[in-house]
Amino acid sequence: MAINRINSFVRKRMPFIEMTGVLMRIFSFSLVSWMGPASPFMFVWIFNTVDAVMLSWCSVLKRDRAYVTLNVFWIIVGVIGILRAGDFIH
Repeated sequence: MAINRINSFVRKRMPFIEMTGVLMRIFSFSLVSWMGPASPFMFVWIFNTVDAVMLSWCSVLKRDRAYVTLNVFWIIVGVIGILRAGDFIH
């Protein structure tokens, strides 16, 4: 039941959520490009993973398999990045 509410919320605001996710991704990669090794990597990985979740959710609702695949890949990369930035794995 809660999932239906979330899906309804996302469907009504999909263009806004997608644009927000895209801008988040642009911002996170720009931050790394500008700051290089001085980048706040944990912040960047968390921020990038959140945008991947947002974009994945929209893609699932749109049944766009290519973008589901791309964004789920970014979620996996993000989780690995978070674990590495937090020194949980090496």
